[in-house]
Amino acid sequence: MERTTCCVVGGGPAGMVLGLLLARAGVEVTVLEKHGDFLRDFRGDTVHPSTLRLLDDLGLADRFAALPQRHVHSIQLPIGRGGELFTVGDIGSLPGKYNYVAMVPQWDLLDLLADEANREPTFRLRTNTEVTSFLMERGRVTGVRYRDRTSGSAGELRATLTVACDGRGSLARDLPELGLQEFACPMDVWWFRLPREESDPQGLVGNAGERFLTAMIDRGDYWQCAALIPKGADAKCRAEGLDRFLAAFTEATPWMRRGPADREPGPRSWDEVKLLDVRMDRLRRWHRPGLLCIGDAAHAMSPVFGIGINLAVEDAVAAARHLAGPLREGTVGLADVRAVQRRRWPTTVATQGLQRIAHARVIGPLLEGRSPAAGGEPLRLSEVLTKAPWLKRAPAYFLAYGAGRERPPAESLRRSG
Repeated sequence: MERTTCCVVGGGPAGMVLGLLLARAGVEVTVLEKHGDFLRDFRGDTVHPSTLRLLDDLGLADRFAALPQRHVHSIQLPIGRGGELFTVGDIGSLPGKYNYVAMVPQWDLLDLLADEANREPTFRLRTNTEVTSFLMERGRVTGVRYRDRTSGSAGELRATLTVACDGRGSLARDLPELGLQEFACPMDVWWFRLPREESDPQGLVGNAGERFLTAMIDRGDYWQCAALIPKGADAKCRAEGLDRFLAAFTEATPWMRRGPADREPGPRSWDEVKLLDVRMDRLRRWHRPGLLCIGDAAHAMSPVFGIGINLAVEDAVAAARHLAGPLREGTVGLADVRAVQRRRWPTTVATQGLQRIAHARVIGPLLEGRSPAAGGEPLRLSEVLTKAPWLKRAPAYFLAYGAGRERPPAESLRRSG
């Protein structure tokens, strides 16, 4: 019979961070990842200052710095009728050496974490292993059943604690006693790429048009673009034609029209435009005996503010700090997993509350063709920000660190270099 102390379901950022921290703390941990590797097209290729500081604490700063990456220091939005770009979030003004968001292919980050974790004798990563159900005994989760996607064989892995880190499609979300609570979202998102010119702005750039809202992330030689469309309107918008969409996108980004005349075109077919079905929800309970949910498995976030990965990593750090000792000593119980939810619940609720406000007061009205302003000319916003530059730091700090920073268990820390 296969057995481990902690079974982590899902090898994304939360799962790999949790596995590494627990293994360094001397806990036997097995991470089950259904894919054969990490080489997939992720949308969330952001590594925020809180995660950069964590990597530094773990002695991985130099190895991470060697990965190909682009640094985003600012958030810019068009202000006024002329569409002049104005910095509304100055991440570069924050104190400390990690005053930027690093844009790194997520598979590179995951490979780094996996490589480091594999150096620990108590860590094991099993790829091509898809969890199909939970093992239950007397009301307690005692492990998982899985299927090897290479051989097709089935098996069981028993564990003292199972942690679901497998995203919003997690099997744990089907457990009725955890109580999934869903919130309305006014939009879905189209993801695509556009070539970037040297004369283009830098950083994170937002644009607004007629029933149109976009975010563009500077990836060096291209823009990673998100276009917000009304919820459920994917088929209707595609039927209107790609040319119409690209024309609306160009209309909403006046600085692109002022760029080189020979700028390369955007997507050539709808196949290059991927749909993200936006959901926002959270479990009322993240745990039951033998089971804990963290990251998107516990709370699916809106892409607003782009901090879903940041929150998932912080969940993993908090979980490791609360659970490493009890798991190592064989005393882990329901009180320990409850403590993780108590710690992370306020940050989750506050973040989703801000996202819901943005949905209701900004995104929803814009997509309906209404003004999100509470009165006055939009140009006044630039005047306020010019006179009070400290206001730029508030959204920058929230994007960088969220509502607070979690500390990893002391046993997992290493010196850099």
